[in-house]
Amino acid sequence: MSARRQAPRRDGNEAEIIAALRACGASVAQLSDKGLPDLAVGFTDPATGESRNLLMEVKMPKGKLEPDQIAWHANWRGQVAVVRTVDEALRLIGRIGADND
Repeated sequence: MSARRQAPRRDGNEAEIIAALRACGASVAQLSDKGLPDLAVGFTDPATGESRNLLMEVKMPKGKLEPDQIAWHANWRGQVAVVRTVDEALRLIGRIGADND
């Protein structure tokens, strides 16, 4: 018996957010296990020069977390953020903000 896995459904704005993050020099990996955030993002913090990692859940502007995502977020002891726009994603990696707008 083979278990065929269906490709995860992606939010319509995810490709644009990935492209913007990569354009700023970030590494981006798409995650697909049930409940996990959509993206693992590695980048150099412009303020400190340190390498950092962030987990990002991409949602459309009015999108809501699914029950398995809510459970995962509630049990995760590390950082995770929900992003709905390119600006939100870039703000998280310090590429736009008070000093970079």
